[in-house]
Amino acid sequence: MGRLPDGYRALVDAVRQGRGTATAEQRIRAFRNTETDPALRPLLDKVATRPTGITDADFDRARAAGLTDDQLFEVVVAAAVGRSTRMYESALAALDEATAG
Repeated sequence: MGRLPDGYRALVDAVRQGRGTATAEQRIRAFRNTETDPALRPLLDKVATRPTGITDADFDRARAAGLTDDQLFEVVVAAAVGRSTRMYESALAALDEATAG
């Protein structure tokens, strides 16, 4: 995350470490899309790979595991920001490779 603009870096820091109802660990895992609670896995995988496939059942499964709507909002935002960050970094790497002398 070394090349992120300052404003974007502030967003990432707030999403991962800011105040919230979901734990920072839950948000960091959602951001990375790794090692998430099995009840969250289908929802967060869809956020990161095919958001148009998200259904009410994905949210219902997470709620049934005890997550509140506030916690769900926070981990979904973290997953989306994490995905966009990975895409941004990949684009920068491709640009560097394409312009390397």
